[in-house]
Amino acid sequence: MTATAPPLRTTASRGPIRLLLVMVALLGALFADAVPASAHAALTGSDPKEGAVVATAPAQVALTFSEGVALDANSIRVLDPTGKRSDTAELVNLCSGDIVKYGVRLRTGIPNGTYTVAWQAISADSHPVSGAFTFSIGAPSATAAVVPSQEVGGGLVGALYGIARYAAYAGFVLLTGGAAFVLACWRRGATVGPVQRVVVGGWLTMTAATLAMLLLRTPYTGSGKLSDAFDLNGLRAVLETKPGAALISRLLLLGAAALFVSVLFGAYAKRDDEAEKKDLSFGLAIGGTVVAAGLAATWALAEHASTGLQPGIAMPVDVLHLLAVATWLGGLTTLLVVLFRAPGIERAAVLRFSRIAFWSVAVLAATGVYQSWRQVGTWSALVDTTYGQLLLVKVGLVAVLVATASVSRRWTARLSEHTAPEAEAASIVEQRASEPEPVTEPVTVPDDGKDAKRAAQLARQQAAMSTAREKRIRDADPERTGLRRTVLAEAGIAVVLLAVTTVLTSTEPARTQQAVDRAKAGSQVAVADRPVDIRLPFDTGGQNGKGTIELTLDPGRTGANDLHVYLQDPAGKPKDAPEVKVALTLAAKSVGPLPVVPDRITAGHWSASGVQIPMAGDWQISVTVRTSEIDETTVDKNVKIG
Repeated sequence: MTATAPPLRTTASRGPIRLLLVMVALLGALFADAVPASAHAALTGSDPKEGAVVATAPAQVALTFSEGVALDANSIRVLDPTGKRSDTAELVNLCSGDIVKYGVRLRTGIPNGTYTVAWQAISADSHPVSGAFTFSIGAPSATAAVVPSQEVGGGLVGALYGIARYAAYAGFVLLTGGAAFVLACWRRGATVGPVQRVVVGGWLTMTAATLAMLLLRTPYTGSGKLSDAFDLNGLRAVLETKPGAALISRLLLLGAAALFVSVLFGAYAKRDDEAEKKDLSFGLAIGGTVVAAGLAATWALAEHASTGLQPGIAMPVDVLHLLAVATWLGGLTTLLVVLFRAPGIERAAVLRFSRIAFWSVAVLAATGVYQSWRQVGTWSALVDTTYGQLLLVKVGLVAVLVATASVSRRWTARLSEHTAPEAEAASIVEQRASEPEPVTEPVTVPDDGKDAKRAAQLARQQAAMSTAREKRIRDADPERTGLRRTVLAEAGIAVVLLAVTTVLTSTEPARTQQAVDRAKAGSQVAVADRPVDIRLPFDTGGQNGKGTIELTLDPGRTGANDLHVYLQDPAGKPKDAPEVKVALTLAAKSVGPLPVVPDRITAGHWSASGVQIPMAGDWQISVTVRTSEIDETTVDKNVKIG
């Protein structure tokens, strides 16, 4: 029975070229969109807030981040209206529990005007982040402060670092998946040149990319100047960081991987005794698994999985996820190369890879669901954030890829119903014998070298004819042709899937994005990393009894808080008063009112430390202002305190 392969407009020989062009185009588009990468740490709050006008100069400027960051004395700079630095370059660690908060002290006696806060940090997942905002003391003014126009991690250095980062992923996939394909599916592949080139190419790519990332780390997280890649002091500083230690560990593991590859394609490939080969393959499988897991852990321990929710669970899950990706896509790439470039592959090997790919996809699905929940958190975030929308696209691509893989499985099943490998080999020999051998002319040793050139030309022609003959024999098998086409389609979809995945790794997680959006919207809902700030007008009814109350409760969560109350007159100037009192009430739990009598700090400013919020809920904050012996008023505002 003859199976009919789906029609294809181009010949099978053009398949690898088309796939290469698709990969280049997609990766080009990916790098154009992904650099500079949006990092996973975000500024979720500040004190003073962006655009705020404070009556007096604060003692310090504090920044709150969505996840852990690394900073130094120059990471937070406060510039006065003339552009000069107004901070003491003294970094203050204000972190408490899950709150990531850092500040810098201000010099005493700084004048009124608009101040610029420029900050730069390294997030816990190794990405550099930066930004700037302004606040004013007394009243806004013109400012000559200049902040860098180029975002940290961008420009040429950012593009090169991004390319190296993605190349490291690709090398890991080829190295791990290709080796797994040989050991688990097709042991004869250890002697096949194209398979060897896939695995060795993966090792070389990953090694070169890791070295490039190590050198580029200093300018990528700092100056942005390519010349700083060879700064030895900067390289020494990088080695003391978590990402630097991960890169060095990766290089050491790649040394062990080089030994593994040399044994796989050396001693293992040359073994003829099946018992010896079986024992050696077992040792290689154990050692290769350990090395591959170690390489995957260099990402898990230094990037996204190491920060945020449940890092103790997320890191081993991430290792499993990366290993499943490499086994599936690396094996798929190796199979594609074999189908197009190798003389032939046993049907049993294709069936074994099909089963391994199925379980790899199952592991991917399980670990992917957990990672998605960890980064998204709510159903609404799937459609309201860029991260969620990209995740939906990724899920759709996975569904298409699985459907295409099912077609490949059907071609594989048909393939197994037909000629056995031995009969196929005999058929090849028979067809070769039936074809006339090319007539060659006798070669004599020439004096002038012309006959030697003629002999070399004839040898090349014979090699080309032999290759073409083998290709015709391979292409004459319709089941194999159908499998090649569907595997090629799988590879093309996988490239698009990897492109979407790499964009996801450089996109703000949905949880963080929603927190930032709430902060920018000025929501009165207090979260664990943002103070409560309210502004209320008041009128005591007497002469000069009108004004505005500004109240801050920091950090705006259960436990101890710092309370600040500012009074301003209608002109925006500090307004003094004989008495200011605050009360907090949680009506839903019948708690309060809890009285707070703040101390007068200066004209128009009252403060109290250690204000206790016993539980979360919708609290009513009431402020009583007395402007004379008989003129007094109370205003209130409801806020959620988490």
